[in-house]
Amino acid sequence: MQKIHIQVDSGPLAARQVFDLLKRDLADTLLEVEELGAIELVLAEAVNNIVEHAYSNGRRKGTIHLHCQLRRDGLHFEITDNGLPMPGGCTPLGRAVNVNVDPMNVPEGGYGWFLIQDLAKDVTYRRRGRVNHLSLRMAVAIDGGQS
Repeated sequence: MQKIHIQVDSGPLAARQVFDLLKRDLADTLLEVEELGAIELVLAEAVNNIVEHAYSNGRRKGTIHLHCQLRRDGLHFEITDNGLPMPGGCTPLGRAVNVNVDPMNVPEGGYGWFLIQDLAKDVTYRRRGRVNHLSLRMAVAIDGGQS
């Protein structure tokens, strides 16, 4: 598999566009349904965070770039944007959802990062100049990956 590069405009459909394009490009990799579901969830959370926070919910315009490469230890992703940096220069810790409360009373925020860090490996964030870089690896089982 060659490297995949996807570029979309920030906006409410960005996460769906990224995953649809990625799924098309990964069609020949024979990923399991569960693996595709985990990838979709992680990418949706990451891209939605970019739209909502880095690009201030549409008050700023910009593009989101996703680079993907298959290696022996899974799919490696790098997501970049020119939006605002993450507060404190690092990803939030994230927290698990408390399942012992009424769903209508669950507070907003932080759960997406918990999911990303729970489902993905090697999650790192850095800011280079004016560009945010989020790197992560999805440990999927695909025969024939390249190193």
